[in-house]
Amino acid sequence: MISDLSLPVHLSARGADVLLRRAAPDDLRAIMRLLSDDPISAGRGDVAGDEDAAAYATALERIVLDPSNELLVAVDDGRAVVGTLQLTVIPGMARRGSTRLLVEAVRVASTQRSSGVGSALMRWVVEEAAVELGTPLVQLTSDAARTDAHRFYTRLGFVDSHVGFKYPVTLPDPVTQPDPGADRRTS
Repeated sequence: MISDLSLPVHLSARGADVLLRRAAPDDLRAIMRLLSDDPISAGRGDVAGDEDAAAYATALERIVLDPSNELLVAVDDGRAVVGTLQLTVIPGMARRGSTRLLVEAVRVASTQRSSGVGSALMRWVVEEAAVELGTPLVQLTSDAARTDAHRFYTRLGFVDSHVGFKYPVTLPDPVTQPDPGADRRTS
């Protein structure tokens, strides 16, 4: 179970040490800022706007409640959130029933990039989290436009072995549920 990960943990980066811990609702705005601090994410709508806070809060709650997921934040000695990543354990049939550890939404604050924070996070994922969770394969996807990120992951030993595909699905607008007390208030 991913919730059994030994956290929090102190990680050593070149620039400064960080504390890696589970994300909490109080971290929501900082996570939103990290997502919007990235030009590709911002281009997809991650702009950290107040109007999106409820959607992000719902997503955070779903991740926290899902025993296969963990959203983590890295905080500096001033308790500022300087990084985040999501881990998902995926049981599988391929590779003789191997379980995979999926790493998503890796973000480091632009002021901290090239400080070693990202490397420290990913080293912890492959050297400690994957071992603790019994996942012999760590995988991630990266947007084709993220050439700097590709060099970063390659330098850490990741191999670009697959081609990924996405298909956008248009969902119907959510149906508004009637307010059960509306009839009493209008009569």
